[in-house]
Amino acid sequence: MSLPFESAYRHGFARVAACTIPVSIADPASNAEAVLATARECDADAVAVAVFPELCLTGYSIDDLFLQDPVLDAVVAAIERLVEASVDLLPVLVVGAPLRHRNRLYNCAVVIHRGELLGVAPKAYLPNYREFYERRWFAPGDDQGDQDIRVGGLEAPFGPDLLFEALDVPGLVVHAEVCEDVWVPIPPSSTAALAGATVLLNLSGSPITIARAEDRKDLCKSQSLRCLAAYAYAAAGMGESTNDVSWDGQTMIYEGGNLLAETERFPDGPRRSVADVDLDRLRQDRLRQGTFDDNRRATGADAAFRTVHFELAPPATDVGLRRALDRFPFVPDDPARLAQDCYEAFNIQVSGLVQRMRAIGGPKPVIGVSGGLDSTHALLVVARAMDLMGRPRSDILAYTMPGFATSDHTKSNAIALAESVGASIETIDIRPLAIEMLERLDHPFADGEPVHDITFENVQAGLRTDYLFRLANHHGGMVIGTSDLSELALGWATYGVGDHMSHYAVNAGVPKTLIQHVIRWVISHREGVDDREAAVLQSVLDTEISPELVPAGQDGRMQSTEDRIGPYALHDFALYHILRFGYRPSKIAFIAAHAWEDKDAGAWPPGFPEEDRYAYDLPTVAKWLQVFLKRYFAFAQFKRSAIPNGPKVSPAGSLSPRGDWRAPSDGNARAWLAELKTALPELVED
Repeated sequence: MSLPFESAYRHGFARVAACTIPVSIADPASNAEAVLATARECDADAVAVAVFPELCLTGYSIDDLFLQDPVLDAVVAAIERLVEASVDLLPVLVVGAPLRHRNRLYNCAVVIHRGELLGVAPKAYLPNYREFYERRWFAPGDDQGDQDIRVGGLEAPFGPDLLFEALDVPGLVVHAEVCEDVWVPIPPSSTAALAGATVLLNLSGSPITIARAEDRKDLCKSQSLRCLAAYAYAAAGMGESTNDVSWDGQTMIYEGGNLLAETERFPDGPRRSVADVDLDRLRQDRLRQGTFDDNRRATGADAAFRTVHFELAPPATDVGLRRALDRFPFVPDDPARLAQDCYEAFNIQVSGLVQRMRAIGGPKPVIGVSGGLDSTHALLVVARAMDLMGRPRSDILAYTMPGFATSDHTKSNAIALAESVGASIETIDIRPLAIEMLERLDHPFADGEPVHDITFENVQAGLRTDYLFRLANHHGGMVIGTSDLSELALGWATYGVGDHMSHYAVNAGVPKTLIQHVIRWVISHREGVDDREAAVLQSVLDTEISPELVPAGQDGRMQSTEDRIGPYALHDFALYHILRFGYRPSKIAFIAAHAWEDKDAGAWPPGFPEEDRYAYDLPTVAKWLQVFLKRYFAFAQFKRSAIPNGPKVSPAGSLSPRGDWRAPSDGNARAWLAELKTALPELVED
């Protein structure tokens, strides 16, 4: 079945729910109805997989009542009831129940879907310490692989060796383990992940004590990160016996170490965490991290598992997107995380520059300052590096080199910043030499014609770089590069000169959107800047991004980079998801439209001005995504293949040919544009 562009299931997402319900002690019939009530809500919410707590059909805390036949008979009837009622429900239901098998009782995860008992997974590891006495009633299921079980009139595979794979949702492979299973050094879910499971479920009883909730979260986070998987956890809560313990009903969903959803604890009724798990992300992570599959090969984990197939039949409608999306994926929304990222980004750049300068004999840093974002940030990095090396900031040789389009505003910002930082600042007017070169090229601008073509622009860019390198030669210096990761992605640099070339490129690993926030962080945290510098930095942030190579038009408007190549916010969004995850363009368009469609929805990074908040609709996203794809895949690589050294900063990757990104310089964007055209034919150019 072909799903519409609007469906999250088309784009590699699967909705997962971790549910907790009030239980009735030793009353499987009532508990089955409670499960069904939540299951029907999950069905209405387009949930693919719903996990419930451990032993939720009886209650975890019934002690010796587990061995009473009336209770166990009622469990069988409850499972038959759930199977029958699930015929018209979308979710795979995973519920906890005690089941008899051969001569023992097992603590089981029962997997049900659309009128079928898909399988039963027994708990492998039984706690029998402190408040736990599970071996009094249950047998461990770790040795029960490759078996079948009868449950009333039903029969299904039985064992801890079961994976459940959706045939019509690529990448949705489910594994269930029970509570204690994740507390052991090698959980069953670890080998299941190596065998292909992407959505790991934990049915938990877990009575609550002080700090146990944090321990659970640490385990789930770690397991999802280590297994490159989603991990959904559902704990028992309301209704359990409080003879000697209490219960908090904690539910949560992690994906690759990131918390997607959680519910409040100690609920007064049913609760569920719901999130759309990104199966593409998990698959891409596993493809990229080859050691993941090497571990499977070394352990032979896949040989121990059986796969049960099912068809989910996801809805062919717009079901929304149930996960937080960052408008700025390089820039966290959480204030503490953003401050940490800015601290690390800034200091990665500083320490890289310090090492390079020490290694080559402590040259004087030579930097061109324009009053724009990139050179401003690079100057801050250089200043901090000089402090760490115990060298005077006056050894920083900063130059502002006005051309035909340099504004008084940016020039004054550049001079004020250099002076406030304590750098030596000099102005070199490049216009006389530019005119001479244009004359020798017989360019019409030299005769007074307003021709502002690529030659006109690059004569200026080339002269600035030529000056900087010769000044470095003359003063025993090294040229500090200012171009950022976003410009490298787009090829927005003049090859061999301009922002493309330097002795060391401190900004090469930092995207434009993050640079803005690092500068905000420098201002707010006063990282080596005083009030005067902070005021200049704020003025830089408030200035429109421009290469300032073409004079203002008749309306007085300066040349705008984003008018020509598109918003850096959207380009950085595409860059992150292509570089980090290799996503299809249609998926990038889908999530970008969700992230950007409403400026009043969701979180913005701390410090982002209210008046500057904006929105982009799907046609706008598609328009600029095409520009990005053409420039990134079909144009810019020859420039990236020849960039100077510079430190990797973002975990998403760098574009150094010696680092994260190797690609042919004579490539093309046809496959990416064709994929986007297929998904959005009315929005993509032929």
